[in-house]
Amino acid sequence: MTLTRPTSQVADGGGHARRPGTGRAAAALVLVALAALVPLLGPSPALRGTGEAAAPGTGGIALLRTVLFAALSVPVGELFVNRLARSLPGAPPRPPRSWSPHAAAAGTVAALGLASVVATGNLVPHGLADIDVGGLYQSRDGKLALLEVNAFLLAGLCAASRRPASQIWPLAAVAVAEALRAHPTTEHTPLIGSGLTLVHLACASLWAGGLLHALRTLRRWGGDGPGAALLGRYARVAAVLLAAVTATGVCSSLRRMPPGTIADQLTGTAYGRVLLAKVLLVAGVAGLALWARIRLGRAADPLTACSPARAEVAVLGLVVAVSGLLTAVPVPIRW
Repeated sequence: MTLTRPTSQVADGGGHARRPGTGRAAAALVLVALAALVPLLGPSPALRGTGEAAAPGTGGIALLRTVLFAALSVPVGELFVNRLARSLPGAPPRPPRSWSPHAAAAGTVAALGLASVVATGNLVPHGLADIDVGGLYQSRDGKLALLEVNAFLLAGLCAASRRPASQIWPLAAVAVAEALRAHPTTEHTPLIGSGLTLVHLACASLWAGGLLHALRTLRRWGGDGPGAALLGRYARVAAVLLAAVTATGVCSSLRRMPPGTIADQLTGTAYGRVLLAKVLLVAGVAGLALWARIRLGRAADPLTACSPARAEVAVLGLVVAVSGLLTAVPVPIRW
């Protein structure tokens, strides 16, 4: 089963069908990925020469938070796209197999790992004896960490139940907990920062997880008319999501890096360097999204838009990884 009609495929030298433009999409993916190569190697390259010291276990925390963000995006995207699909006339009734239970399990493990770090005073535990579980109830960060663990457990139970749509509530709790964790009460106007982060995280999860599930749905449906209609509906919503992600990201960055210091901090701090890599990646994603939108509207076969869309998913995965690293490096707060 393919995503396109036979007329949209071209045979390569080995007799295998390939989609036009696949090579250009792969080249664009490689070029954009190079922008984030150094930060993705870990916190050490980002911190080199800045005079900043990394907190213990920064690399592990970045990895755990990347898994947590991905575990949030997958089920949110599934719920979003399944809702779009149900509203399409003539759409096949059965969606692809849900990845939500697996995402909830991965999210639970990541949340437990992050909670163990909080339980040892933000240090890397070397054994069970180092973890003060009771201490989690004594601090704001500890309570938020426990909330995320319990929310992912509940989301997994909901995903495996007869009403998987109910997992939206524990997933929303995870997003709220992350937004509150990112902005401690000692910060200036923390509720504004938490609100911006909540909108940013929610829109990014819908965008990344939604595109992934839309492509999985198209693969299951094949090259029928409803597939192009589903991708078109997703693309219209994704344009709004991109605008919201950009606006909230810019506002959040300006709160931490005032306009007069941005030029220096983008190259002189670890936070600025990782943020710059994220901006370049998001710009690449936007370019791929525009390419897919043009193909969707102008090509003889609208589903040729799947080639840049697949590249877009891959780059969005890099964006998630960079976002995880961004939460682990020192934040240059200057009020």
